[in-house]
Order: sequence, then structure tokens, then C-alpha cells
Amino acid sequence: MEYKDYYKTLGVERNADEDAIKKAYRKLARQFHPDVNKGDKKAEERFKEINEAYEVLGDQEKRKMYDRLGSDFRRYQQAGGDPRAYDWAQWFNQSGQGRAGGNVRIEDLDLGDLFAQFFGGGFSQEGAGDFRRARSARSRPRDLEQPVTITLAEAYHGTTRILSKDGEEIEVKIPAGVKTGSKVRVRGQGARNSKGEAGDLYLVIEIAPDATYERRDDDLHREIKVDAFTAMLGGEVKVPTLGGDVVVRIPAGTSSGSRIRLRGKGMPRLSPKGEHGDLYLRVMITAPTDLTEDERQALQKMARRRGIG
Repeated sequence: MEYKDYYKTLGVERNADEDAIKKAYRKLARQFHPDVNKGDKKAEERFKEINEAYEVLGDQEKRKMYDRLGSDFRRYQQAGGDPRAYDWAQWFNQSGQGRAGGNVRIEDLDLGDLFAQFFGGGFSQEGAGDFRRARSARSRPRDLEQPVTITLAEAYHGTTRILSKDGEEIEVKIPAGVKTGSKVRVRGQGARNSKGEAGDLYLVIEIAPDATYERRDDDLHREIKVDAFTAMLGGEVKVPTLGGDVVVRIPAGTSSGSRIRLRGKGMPRLSPKGEHGDLYLRVMITAPTDLTEDERQALQKMARRRGIG
């Protein structure tokens, strides 16, 4: 089995932090996802390689072992070991006959001796200790992550996505209020282990930029245009929001750049249910461009009385 450099697969340096690894994985996963490259076998294989690399580098303990074992890990891979699971049961056939000969149980083996037997020594006892501590975790089915991009409006109202797996379509509900980085759990749709048990699939949410609103946690911010006369004299304007149109009272003498807070008109909160953030409106005053001559003269008189112009 050819040794796989997972850092090279994800295109990151060996000293990359968790955020850099996750960012690289999400970018590549979107690029080579089967739904984006339907019928492209090369893209499908690349997608599998990317997920395999992230399964190791995205897990702190697995990455630590991957980095620590060095050449021993390479020999483990080249000898046929599955780098994602570290499941030593795969070295034995169903009857319990070990490759090294004799009937053995995997739980009876000393992993340091096992490496020495297979690889001719050189494996550290510290590395063997890591394997002992992780042995119980290795048999668990693996969870998978898949990035999903939704609009801000979908995040406000909640939405669904249809996933295809093994010829079956699965509808997944994405709750209102999710943020970039939120994870939606789909039980039993992850990878299967040797026992046929399945882990879970997590949809990792990313909210696409919105042309109107800026989101800050559960609050929303946007600009509204108010004509100069309404700003000077006061009045009402209709403002579209993600939850529907609302009528907003503009106080007399409102200046450009003023902020108006609409309580409870922001994003729904994931917890507690039923609560919302606030919506902040930034007033942008617009000047009329179609004044009549009489209106222009009246404004000029007013300006002169105030010492303007």
C-alpha cells in the first residue's frame, strides 16, 4: 500500500493549525463533491482521498499518532493497514489466524511486540501506549462531515436539503437560527465499521453573504433610505425584513447615519426557542431630485433665514 501524505492531500503545511486544516478540507470538499461533479470518477476518488485525509488530520489524537509514528506509520500503511481506523483486527482473518502464525486474540497482543514482529523493531513503547489507549475508540464507527451552504433567508426560516446515499434520498431539516459553523446531525449516515455499525453524518453549515443584511451573532444590520422631508419632519416608512414588512416611525430631525433598533426582528435563536435577536436600521437620507421651482425658492428662503448659503 502506497504511503499517503495527508498534508499534501489537503495542500497544507505540516505545522498547519486546526482552522487551516478545516478551511482547506471544506474548500476541497466543495470543489470535488459528487453532487457538483456528477459522473466524474476522478473527482469522486479525489473526494474520498480528501475525506480520508481529514479523518486523520482533523482528529487531534489521530493526527498526533500520525505525526509521532513517522516511518513506523509509513510501514504500517505500506503493509496494508487502514490509516483512518488503526483497527488491528484487520491483521487477522475471521478464524483468528494471525499473519504471524498461531491462533491469537487481538486483545491479548502487546502492540509494541506486534510492531516489532511485523516491522523488525524500531517502534517506540510510547507509540504503543498511544495505540493501547486508542484501541477501544478505534472500533467505533466513524462520523463524517459534509459542508452545506445556505442563504441567510434559509437560515432565518429554516430549510431542508436532500442527500443521496446508496440510491436513497434522505431529507434533512436544517433548523432556523443556524450560523456558519453550526452542525446538523444525521444519525446513522456516517461511515461503517467492520461490524456494519454506522456513525453519524454532520452537515457543517456555511451562511452565504447577503446583499442587504449583515449578521452579527443573532442581530441583523441593514441600511434604509429615508427622504429628507420625512427625516426633517418625522413620519413613517415601510421597511422589508426577513420576517415581513414592518412600519417604522422616523423621529423628526433624524440625521443621516442614525440607528433605529427593532427589538425581536433579528435572527431566531437556536436556544431558547422562540426568541430572536434585534434588527438595527442605519438611516441614509436621500435628497429629492425633482423639486418644482416654487419648492426650490421656498427651500432657498428657509436656508437664508437659517444663515445657510
